Amino acid sequence: MREIYRILDANFNRAREALRVIEDCGRFVLNDPAITAMAKHFRSDIKELLDQMPQDEIIASRDTAGDIGTDLTSPAEPVREDIAAVVTAACKRLTESLRTIEEYCKIVANDQGLAVERMRYDAYTLEQRVAGRFLNAEKFRNVHLYAMLSASLCSQGSLRDVARSAIAGGADAIQLREKDTPDSLHLAMAAELRELTDETGTLLIINDRPDIATIVGADGVHLGQNDLPVRESRRLLRPDAIIGRSCHSIKEARDAINEGADYVALGPMFATTTKSRPPVGPGLLDEFSQAFTEIALPVVAIGGINAENVGDLIARGARIVACCGSVNCAEDPQAAARAIKDQLVAARKEDEQNDDRA
Repeated sequence: MREIYRILDANFNRAREALRVIEDCGRFVLNDPAITAMAKHFRSDIKELLDQMPQDEIIASRDTAGDIGTDLTSPAEPVREDIAAVVTAACKRLTESLRTIEEYCKIVANDQGLAVERMRYDAYTLEQRVAGRFLNAEKFRNVHLYAMLSASLCSQGSLRDVARSAIAGGADAIQLREKDTPDSLHLAMAAELRELTDETGTLLIINDRPDIATIVGADGVHLGQNDLPVRESRRLLRPDAIIGRSCHSIKEARDAINEGADYVALGPMFATTTKSRPPVGPGLLDEFSQAFTEIALPVVAIGGINAENVGDLIARGARIVACCGSVNCAEDPQAAARAIKDQLVAARKEDEQNDDRA
């Protein structure tokens, strides 16, 4: 029986250690209250389960010095590419440990087997939520052109028509930006765009309204400085939702990053009729890159951007830009979007070529 207790001891320790890694990621990296709470409660459940077992015998069976596995490791184990790889490995350790506990409990504590089985299914849910946060954030990182659409600005057809044209012109993400629209109409517009973006494989972000984003299953929400905090918005949204924050200064950008925003939108870069705030200018991009040399968070340049001035932003490092009036109000929204998108794609290709040469 001692061998079985050794196995259980090792796997209870693995499970709790894995949960601590996941909890710290949820708390300090993702700022995700749901992931943090799930991991914390999970650790409590495992402790409760362990309390019901012969702990003295389990601990007495421990033989760290005689464990042949302490000197064995796979070549990939000492290296992790990034935080996502660290927490993904922890999720795998958790589910594998729970499976081992479940199987060996059948011998020494059969009445606990069902409880461990339920925990294992909960672990799959936790893993899905963690993976979803990282995967959707990575999907946004691949955006070039982010089209912000408002029905009142669409000069060439309906909101859906302009959205379809923008997507045909290369928009990778669509934001529904409605400020004073009745809720029922706002919801109908969001649902219409969700249908279109599902059809085309385009990201859909809702401006200001996490409630409407949740109802239609949007990919995320964009928040202004006076909107809900990122943490509270996450409570309303789907697990893998993207949350962006408009920022007009380095301080606001730092606050958004600390809140756990998935991207920051810097601007207005240029004068625009859709914002009453005076432009901060393209120099804010330079300030951001100098202030956050270690931050890999996607940065969106926003405000008054068109095909004529986007080159200045690209030269300063912008690789994602958000456009509103230049697409909404264009005689040919598809051509307007394409003229901006082509410049961004060319810049990314040049980046890749430079990386290959390096």
